[in-house]
Amino acid sequence: SGNERLDFGKMGYGCKHYRRRCQIRAPCCNEIYPCRHCHNEATSMLSNPFDRHELVRYDVKQVVCSVCDTEQPVARVCTNCGVSMGEYFCEICKFYDDDTDKGQFHCNDCGICRIGGREKFYHCKKCGSCYSVGLRDNHLCVENSMRHHCPICYEFLFDSLKDTTVMKCGHTMHCECYNEMMKRDKYCCPICSKSVIDMSRTWRRIDEEIEATAMPEDYRYKKVWILCNDCNDTTEVYFHIIGQKCNHCKSYNTRTIAPPVLPQ
Repeated sequence: SGNERLDFGKMGYGCKHYRRRCQIRAPCCNEIYPCRHCHNEATSMLSNPFDRHELVRYDVKQVVCSVCDTEQPVARVCTNCGVSMGEYFCEICKFYDDDTDKGQFHCNDCGICRIGGREKFYHCKKCGSCYSVGLRDNHLCVENSMRHHCPICYEFLFDSLKDTTVMKCGHTMHCECYNEMMKRDKYCCPICSKSVIDMSRTWRRIDEEIEATAMPEDYRYKKVWILCNDCNDTTEVYFHIIGQKCNHCKSYNTRTIAPPVLPQ
């Protein structure tokens, strides 16, 4: 029956990235791949660097039905056997996926499909990407912050399959990279050096260490100029081997700089 034909082949097709009942013809190299990620992984391994390239999702014109092997223009349903080639289908992204539990949706502002459910996300115009609704009016905007590479693993964030997080400073990175950074006791943004968590307890502990550690006489009244990574203030403070404290925000996330040049 027609229903049997439509249900046929829902299991066992696809790749490690997506379950779907079609493959795509890559217009850039005319080869057939299960999905654009499979194409990009394969071409990134080519020995000749001039042959390495990425597939532009919007350029895909032809797909091959995995059930009957018929090549045809991009569409949801196979023109030959009538099977639905993907429970989720986006005509703009030429994207097919059977795992509809992901909550796929197309964001017109991003220009690509996202996962997680449309009602759980909103598009931040300044950051240039979709964020969780919990971040609406609750994050520091950095222009096009998602259209950059993760500062840890250097994968492009905008269309990464991995979850991303927005730090206090507004910069973004993969959640797993952020968690790994925390495990290694690195609490500063790799891009702007601002503290990414509340460090007040650590600053109090450093206060106590400095109180208990007297500097040698030669250094006791030595002063240095510092720039605070957290508030960007520049101040002159007493040098201490353990750290220099910002007079403005009381942070020890500071660095020594050359003294400012005063106008003549």
